[in-house]
Amino acid sequence: MSFNTFGHLFRVTTFGESHGVAIGCVVDGCPPLIPLTEADIQGDLDRRRPGQSRFTTQRQEADQVKILSGVMAHPQTGEQVTTGTPIALQIENTDQRSKDYSDIQNKYRPGHADFTYEAKYGIRDYRGGGRSSARETASRVAAGAVARKVIAGMTVRGALVQIGPHKIDRAKWDWDEIGNNPFFCPDKDAAALFADYLDGIRKAGSSIGAVIEIVAEGVPAGLGAPIYAKLDADIAAALMSINAVKGVEIGDGFASAELTGEQNADEMRMGNHGPQFLSNHAGGVLGGISSGQPVVARFAVKPTSSILTPRRTVDRAGADTEILTKGRHDPCVGIRAVPVGEAMVACVLADHLLRQRGQVGGRVG
Repeated sequence: MSFNTFGHLFRVTTFGESHGVAIGCVVDGCPPLIPLTEADIQGDLDRRRPGQSRFTTQRQEADQVKILSGVMAHPQTGEQVTTGTPIALQIENTDQRSKDYSDIQNKYRPGHADFTYEAKYGIRDYRGGGRSSARETASRVAAGAVARKVIAGMTVRGALVQIGPHKIDRAKWDWDEIGNNPFFCPDKDAAALFADYLDGIRKAGSSIGAVIEIVAEGVPAGLGAPIYAKLDADIAAALMSINAVKGVEIGDGFASAELTGEQNADEMRMGNHGPQFLSNHAGGVLGGISSGQPVVARFAVKPTSSILTPRRTVDRAGADTEILTKGRHDPCVGIRAVPVGEAMVACVLADHLLRQRGQVGGRVG
């Protein structure tokens, strides 16, 4: 299977399947002499790890990362640093229950990639979806932790801003609140509402979608290129590649279609440190190049397709049938997509920062 690599100068190749021995990634292009330990990566993996609340899959995975290559103790300081060579990261799978999927071996699950995988390759891994499983995203989160070290000085944070029809109150946005609830929600009152609402969804054996917002601050002006390497286009592609994502917008996104030119224009005035913008409808990107404002992106995650309600489908023999999916699944997969979205944006920023250095010798801002 090809196309398991993304990025140009900061390149990430992920490997492994949901029910295989291990998953992981190889990060190539990371500059040398950057301090990097397993602890630097583990924190991000712990935020994505399953089984931490009743609102996520109860699969129990430690998601303990191992650095297999690409680092060594600095000869003078003894600090573990990157060497400039490929960084291989491995995460063992320890709680697979493949038998949960034996009943669907010959049936195509609606909403899943079962039919399309088999149409393309002539074979599919029915045990949790193989490469199409959200389990693969742990590898991306590990790579994103490395990317964060490359873009030191920039901050990439994510928040869940909508579950089903219920949205946060942006006037109550508090980044510190995100760590206080299981939803990565910046609105305390909305988090309480989400809990009650999702309990009903979960007990019914169903699922619901969500919207996640990623905000990158400290991004210097100048990253990206005008045509085929637009920063916002690469961010959109990276977020769209996450499992179950069905839509991406930058800045005001689709809401900008309702604005007039006067309303949408991000006016400028001269400040003490150069031009300052009076608004950020553009989401920190103009003409494909970062403006120095916060880069803002949102993505929509569809409802988890694995539900207990019987759905109509067909089997491999071509017969009409019904299916219900047993096993341990997220009633709202969007919750654990928050750290995944952060990781993908961090990887894109690391890639574009290295591209900028390569083209203009590090000129930014």
